Formats: sequence, C-alpha cells, structure tokens
Amino acid sequence: MDNISVVRIFILSGINETMNYRLAIFSLTLLYYCVILFINISLIVIIILDENLHEPMYILLCNFCINGLYGTTGFYPKFLLDLLSSSQEISYSGCLFQAFIVYSFACSELSILAVMAYDRYLAICRPLHYHSLMTKRRLSQLSCFSWLTPFCIISTSILLTSRLRLCGSNIQKLFCVNWVIVKLACSDTDTVSNSVIAYATIFIYVSHGFFIIWTYMHLIKKCVRSTEDRAKFMQTCVPHLVSLITFLIVIIFDLMYMRFGSRDLPQSLQNFIAIEFLLIPPFMNPLIYGFKLTKIRNRILGLVYVKRKSSMKK
Repeated sequence: MDNISVVRIFILSGINETMNYRLAIFSLTLLYYCVILFINISLIVIIILDENLHEPMYILLCNFCINGLYGTTGFYPKFLLDLLSSSQEISYSGCLFQAFIVYSFACSELSILAVMAYDRYLAICRPLHYHSLMTKRRLSQLSCFSWLTPFCIISTSILLTSRLRLCGSNIQKLFCVNWVIVKLACSDTDTVSNSVIAYATIFIYVSHGFFIIWTYMHLIKKCVRSTEDRAKFMQTCVPHLVSLITFLIVIIFDLMYMRFGSRDLPQSLQNFIAIEFLLIPPFMNPLIYGFKLTKIRNRILGLVYVKRKSSMKK
C-alpha cells in the first residue's frame, strides 16, 4: 500500500492510432458537432417561441434535445482539444466529471424516452383523460424525474469511484468511462460497492425498457382497431420508436463490448463502438422529429418560406 502513487492525471490513449489523420478528423468532428448544435438548438428555440407547441409531447422533445446538447458537450470539446494537443491528458477530477456527464446523459435519454412513451400511451389509449392526467404539474414532475433520477444514481456511482485507490492512469478510450476507471483500482475488494451500484443502475434502466415495451404493446393493440389511432401512431409514435430502437442498439452494443468484447479489434473500430451513442442519437433524433411531426415541420417550412420571400423582395 505504501508503494501506491496517487493518480492525478489520466492518459486517454484511445486516440493514438488516429493521430496521423488528426487534422482531417478534427475538421470533420468540428463540422459534425456544429451541425448537432445547430439542429438541436433550432428545435429547442422553435418549441419555446411557438405557443402552439407548448404541449407535453413537444416539451418532452425539448428536454430530449437539451439532453443531446448536454451529452455531446461532455465529449466533443475535449476530444477536439485532444486532436490539437501533443498529449491527451485529463485531470482526475475532470475525468470523473466527464464520466458523470456521459453516464447521466445516457440514463437521462432512456428516462425521457420512458416518459415520452407514457405520454403517448395516455394520448392514444386514454384520450378522454389525457388533459386531466397530463397536467402541467404532472409534466413538471415527470421532467424532474427524467433528469434528477439519473443525476442522483450516477452521482452515487462517481462518488464511490472517487474513493478507490488506483494503480494505473491509462484509459484506452477517447473519453473517461466510470467502469474503466473502476478497473484501474488496486484491489478488487474495493470495487464491490461500485459493482452493486452498476448492477442496480442496469436493473433500473432495464425496467424502464420493459415499461416502454409494455406501453407500446397497448399502443399497438389500440391502434390496430382504429384508422384514426393508427394515423396518430404513425405520426407521433414512430419517431419515438425509431429513437428508442437506435439508442438501445448503440448503448447495449457499447456496454456488451466494454465488458465482454475482444481487444484484438483495431483501435479505430473500438473508438467508433465507444462513441456511437454520442454520434448517432444526438444527430438523428431532432431530424426525425423535425421532419415527422407535422406542427414542427410546418413551422420550419414556414420560417424557410418567410426567409426566402424576404430575400426575393430585396
């Protein structure tokens, strides 16, 4: 125990194999991140400014976009700086903070999807009671649940990680991951509480997944009987379903690979697998909802039409 050094800096070695192409990767990443910022902020601003969109479904969508901005901001700025730096280092506290952001983003994403599924269930399966059940107060409570629950769970996990004695500082990823930090612990016996919290977190969010499946079973059963409900399902539920399936595929693939995957794969492929959930959902979700939801699409087309008309007058 006396020979154990205190870790103050972590080395992010996942970027090493791509350093020969770092300028090209930097340019593409910066462009991609700017597009993510633009489409998410645009959707948030449209929903806030248009009073016709001040409905539960659109407010939850606004939360969805805010969460996308939150998660990507925890990764892209640091990654862009690493591409321009000769050494890819991150402080101990910075690493824990980044791990907190990335994990809470992923958990909040699933929580928001679960709340959105509940909202669609009430709107389609219990339309007469929708406005009495989905009140402003209930919406506020559900929004707080989708944010505060992940924050509390991940805060506990990160706090336990911060108490570990570490015997290594090399993280073979592009960003800090709590489970990887835990594996750097000097003694396996110290990580028991971390494992308990990790499996409890998995159980909680698997339960979210089962809840979403349960709501969609009822939605599909209801929509089969009615043409009107089927049209409503196709318009408002299909984007949600696509977002859910995409997110579950990328996050489960990443978790399975992180715990059981082979390290013989090329580092660039390992990096892509690791950041899929920060690449695809934040970009795809606002596009799907923006084009599929009629009110938002009409609002966007209206803005484009007004801008084009004003430019023609000039």
